[in-house]
Amino acid sequence: MKTALLRRSVLAVSLVALSFGSLSLAQAQDAKKNLVIGGTAGSNIDQLKVGIVPILEKKGYKVKLVEFNDYVQPNLALAQGSLDANFFQHQVYLKKFSADQKLDLAELVQGPIAPLGVYSTKRKTLADVKEGDRVTLPNDPSNLARALVLLEQNKLITIKAGVDPIRASEKDVAENPKKLKFIPLEAAQLPRSLGDTEYAIVNGNFAISSGLKLSEAVVLEKTPDYYLNVVAVKTGDKNSAWAKDIVEAYHSKEFKTVVDTKFQGYAKPSFLQ
Repeated sequence: MKTALLRRSVLAVSLVALSFGSLSLAQAQDAKKNLVIGGTAGSNIDQLKVGIVPILEKKGYKVKLVEFNDYVQPNLALAQGSLDANFFQHQVYLKKFSADQKLDLAELVQGPIAPLGVYSTKRKTLADVKEGDRVTLPNDPSNLARALVLLEQNKLITIKAGVDPIRASEKDVAENPKKLKFIPLEAAQLPRSLGDTEYAIVNGNFAISSGLKLSEAVVLEKTPDYYLNVVAVKTGDKNSAWAKDIVEAYHSKEFKTVVDTKFQGYAKPSFLQ
């Protein structure tokens, strides 16, 4: 009898200690005032630097920004805990990358994105395309599909009927009357390919970080909402006080003013229109 009572007492004490431990962790998350946020070079890190960080600092946060030059490391760093949040990807990429890598990441809030664009130093328009022209495009699946849809919208190729446009790949091209030669490259390398190919389809942030201007594009995509950039966090952090403050920063009038003055021509979520 005494043994049973002792076991129950120990269990009760353990449960209380566990609950206090969990409470302390939750309180620590809510009291967190040092944030590390990652972004890719160009417009994404610039939006954080001039638009979001000043707002968070006014809320009492100390923010460190980490710049990346690829689309792989920012999510791995987030999942491993060296970042609290990142801002560089659209929701299509986030979902696929998280599923493929078995990462527990979640979308927190949408933000602006510099549109994907077709650039060229050898052709002035897409009407100037010649048979066999070389086209470089992003090699990650979600942005490759995005680039192919952009070409289809401009009547250069046709994608097979019934293919999900956010999952299209080169094997899904049904018609390619100009016999364009597609050369997939890592997104950050696409601006450098302009001297060697007739056209390059470049993600907006890497176009800007390389010195290209959106106004120089042969054509820009009309960006659908599912290709807007998102802030990503670990799923367990989504309801933390600091995460809610990040959301408030993106929805603020101050950030809208920054976007309207410094990031003109960007695709934006409805709350920033």
